[in-house]
Formats: sequence, C-alpha cells, structure tokens
Amino acid sequence: MSGFLGEFFGTFFLILLGCGVGASISLKKTFARGSSWIYVTFSWGLAITFGVYVAASFGADGHLNPAVTLAFATFGFFPWSQVLPYIAGQFLGAFLGAALIIVHFYPQFKETKTAEDGNNVGIFATGPAIPNGFFNFMSEVIATFTLVFVLLNLGDFEKGLKPFVVGLLIMVIGQALGDVTGFAMNPARDWAPRFAYTVLPVPNKSDANWSYAWVPFCGPMVGAFAAAGLQFLLK
Repeated sequence: MSGFLGEFFGTFFLILLGCGVGASISLKKTFARGSSWIYVTFSWGLAITFGVYVAASFGADGHLNPAVTLAFATFGFFPWSQVLPYIAGQFLGAFLGAALIIVHFYPQFKETKTAEDGNNVGIFATGPAIPNGFFNFMSEVIATFTLVFVLLNLGDFEKGLKPFVVGLLIMVIGQALGDVTGFAMNPARDWAPRFAYTVLPVPNKSDANWSYAWVPFCGPMVGAFAAAGLQFLLK
C-alpha cells in the first residue's frame, strides 16, 4: 500500500503543479499568461522534484512514470510485485491532479473561448510543434532514453538530494529536447490528464487529439526499455 500511496500522491502533485503551469501560461485572465519556455521547463522540473519527495515520504521510489516502472522491473532493477500498485497509483494520481486543474482554473477556462485565446487541450496533454508521427515518436524515444539512462547512472547522493537532481535533469531535457513534442516522457503524465480532459466538464472544450496519443505512450515505453536494457547489458 505504501508504494501505491507514494506514487499516487507523488504523481498527483506532479500533474497538479506541472499542468497548473500550463494553465497559467495558456488561459486568459491569469497573471502568468504568455510566459516563456524556460518558465515551463523550470516549473516542470520543480514539480518532479516535489512529487518525488512526496512519494519518498510514503516509502515509494518516486518513479511517477509507468514506463520507468515497467522498464526497471523487466531488467531486474525493480520487483514485479510492486508494478501494479505503482502504475495504478501513477494513473489515478495523474487523473485527480488534472481534475483539480479544471476546478482551480474553471473561470479562466470559461474566459478562453477559442483556439486563438489559448490551447485548452495543451494544458493537459502534449502535442507536436510540427506533426510528423515518426519524428515525434523518435523525439519521445530520445528524450525518455536520456531520462532513464541518466537516472540509472546518477550514483549516490546525500539523503534528500536526489529528487532535486532529478528535477534539474527534467529541466535540461526540457530545454534541449522538449520543445518539439512537449517532452511527455511518461504515459501517465499524458494519458491520464488527456482522459480527464475528455470525460470531465471543461468549458470551451476542444478535441483531445487522441489520434496523437500513441506517441506519448509508445515513445516513452521504447525509450525507457532501451535505456534500461542498455544499462543491464553494460552492468
């Protein structure tokens, strides 16, 4: 149960804080509207940091990402007995985090009436700057491979420092590789908020673009498995 709760609350705060940034810069009548990409990547890095801290307080590893959990288990870095509770916690936490974004920004959603006013679905789910299935997929593979391989080679840190370093890693990946697809790197981070956007009452809702959703699911899976597999062979 500690693994489920840790991943649930960790991913909940990851999405609440991360997608909250997306809402702040995208919706009308917010003070942060139109802020820069650096603001986005910095904030997502901090969201990861505090999500991992919360997960760790429950005794969880703070994966917050089913691609990481499955890849680690497949190559012996994580016990299979914990996979289902971890992944369930990740998806449920992400869904609830997205649901609270709708509540928190409900008046701003009502003010943002057209695509020109702001990108509603982009608050919850990733999308490409240039739609191209193969290259969008490869971008997610490369970004997730970088994330997972570096995670597996970070080494030991003073107690409590590692989540901060992971947040810095997210920031630099976002700056270097993230601005072509929105750097999902995590099926739960994309699919659960996208599903919440689809089924919950969001004012002025647009299409959830499920035709693209295979990219932020399959790309992170392939990237995570490639990184964990390479680490297994090297070690």
